[in-house]
Amino acid sequence: MFYIENVPLSSATYLTVRRLFDIVLAVAGLAAAMPILVIFSIAIKMDSKGTVFYRQERVGAKGRYFQLLKLRTMEMDAEKDGPRWAGINDPRVTRIGKFLRKTRIDELPQLINVLKGDMSMIGPRPERPVFTEMFNQRTPGFIKRLAVKPGLTGWAQVNGGYDSTPEEKLAYDLEYIRKRSFFFDMKIILLTFKVVITGEGAR
Repeated sequence: MFYIENVPLSSATYLTVRRLFDIVLAVAGLAAAMPILVIFSIAIKMDSKGTVFYRQERVGAKGRYFQLLKLRTMEMDAEKDGPRWAGINDPRVTRIGKFLRKTRIDELPQLINVLKGDMSMIGPRPERPVFTEMFNQRTPGFIKRLAVKPGLTGWAQVNGGYDSTPEEKLAYDLEYIRKRSFFFDMKIILLTFKVVITGEGAR
C-alpha cells in the first residue's frame, strides 16, 4: 500500500455528480461496446493462443489495490522474464493487439472497473504496484497521482501514448488534479473520442 499525504479536496457536489456521471457513462458504454467486444474477442482467439481478457493488479486511489480488466493485447508469455514496461513497437504485442492499442479498444472492459468504483471515467492511468514504486523512486512525487481515482481516460492519456515517460505522465496528471472541474472533464472526454477515431497519441 502507498500512503498519500495532503490529498486535494473536492466539493461534495462535484464528487457526487461525477460518480453519477461515471455510472451513466459506464452503463451506456458497456451497452454500446458489447458488439465490439464480441467481435474482437473472436479476433483475439483467432490471432493468438490464450485468454481473451486478463486481470492485472493495479494501484488505485489512496494506494488501494484492485484488479484491472482489459482485452489481451500481448502474447500469453509476455512477462515470462518478469514485469517489463511496454515500449514502441513492442514485439510482445500481437497483430490484433496493435490495433486494439491504437484505438484504445482494449480499455473497454475497464468500464466494469468504473461501475465497481475502482476507477472513474477520467483520472490518472493506474499503474502496477512494482512500477508505481519504481517510478516514485526515480521521480519523487509520482505517488501524488494516487490522490484521486484512476481513470479510463485522462489528461495524460489524451496528450501522450503508451510510451510516455513517468515524468510526462506525472506532469499531466498533477495538472489535472489541480484543475479538475466539470468543464475540464468534458474537454478530456471530447479529446478521448478524437484519439479513438484518429489513433493520435496511441502507439
